[in-house]
Amino acid sequence: MSTETAAHAGERATAPPPAGWEEARARVYAVGLSAALPAVSRSLADLDGHTLAEPLTTRTDLPAFPTSSVDGWAVRGEGPWRVVGRVLAGNRPAPLTEDGSTVEIATGAMVPEGTTAILRVEESTRTGDDLVDGTPRPAPEWREPGEEAYSGEELLPAGTPVDPALIGLAASCGHDTLRVRRAPRAALLVFGDELLTKGPPGAGRVRDALGPAVPAWLRRYGCQVRPSDVVGPVADTLSAHVAAVRSALAGADLVCTTGGTMHGPVDHLHPTLVALGADYVVNTVAVRPGFPMLLARLVSDDGRVRFVAGLPGNPQSAIVALVSLVAPLLAGLQGRPMPVLPHATLAEPIAGRGDYTHLALVRLDRVAGTAHPVRHVGSAMLRGLAGADGFAVVRPGTTGAVGDRVPVVPLPLLPGERSW
Repeated sequence: MSTETAAHAGERATAPPPAGWEEARARVYAVGLSAALPAVSRSLADLDGHTLAEPLTTRTDLPAFPTSSVDGWAVRGEGPWRVVGRVLAGNRPAPLTEDGSTVEIATGAMVPEGTTAILRVEESTRTGDDLVDGTPRPAPEWREPGEEAYSGEELLPAGTPVDPALIGLAASCGHDTLRVRRAPRAALLVFGDELLTKGPPGAGRVRDALGPAVPAWLRRYGCQVRPSDVVGPVADTLSAHVAAVRSALAGADLVCTTGGTMHGPVDHLHPTLVALGADYVVNTVAVRPGFPMLLARLVSDDGRVRFVAGLPGNPQSAIVALVSLVAPLLAGLQGRPMPVLPHATLAEPIAGRGDYTHLALVRLDRVAGTAHPVRHVGSAMLRGLAGADGFAVVRPGTTGAVGDRVPVVPLPLLPGERSW
């Protein structure tokens, strides 16, 4: 028996039973969170897509001083009022010290001390002798200090993804930089001598669909993936697999591989992990499609933790592995909360998969809150995925009946986009 064959036989003999789908998600999230990436300081211009490592607090009251919410007249006492000046945004005005006086005021300008009301410009009249008259509205027409937040108040917790709205809020609070989790570095290794990297499939060879697609999915989960981080097809030998994974781990926090997660004659991922001293976090998951997925953990001599996610070679199965294992792992690494799954009502029935969780591709009607199964959903197909919004979760031992409320695993969005 050859060394490679012996390695495969040993791996088959010790393979554990598949983990439950929900258990697997929880397990990989926990190990990701325990290895959360270090915090770094970033300027506001370089924050989008990162994750808060510390709560966002405000450095001053918001607003920091009383500001006019309209264009008009800051008045003191009863009218008509004598015009004594003008205050524009960005200036500190002199106080109004005399009843019957007023200053013209712009929206956003600091309200002078002594102001008793603000009269809207469109509800005022100005006389020829430089007096202003009108009736101020009873409610104050300015924003009080602390109306939005008080100095030191926590506005958003650590673990919040940074999007343009958060960046704007941070700027309004007086921040120039924030402490955020470093974005994970990811690499992709494509396994399979049968794969073509260009042109149409034929003559027994199929086009690699995951090499171009998976990096884009990883970026939507907040990863950095450079073109040089995508390697393959890697030769179908154990030595080539070991060398490729070892090289990718040198610069990446997460290495994703495609194919080789089973125990066929050219499936070398399991013996590669043994050779590198990896520990399985999850080794197969009781989910269809995509059950031969895995996640392994490696700790280097300096204590650095890295991960290998084995994605099945069938394209849809690989994406099931991404949403099932990679998404919660990356949430943990970025210090984000475990993703909470939205629910939708099934508009059509979905078959169960016996003792396995069934992740069924669906299109969502966000107005009606319903999920509609799509066609062309074989493990090797991508047509259904291209028209879907996510996967409906049909739990083991059940079927999905019309009207059932089921969890939905959304497909990842671009950084800054909000889910339904």
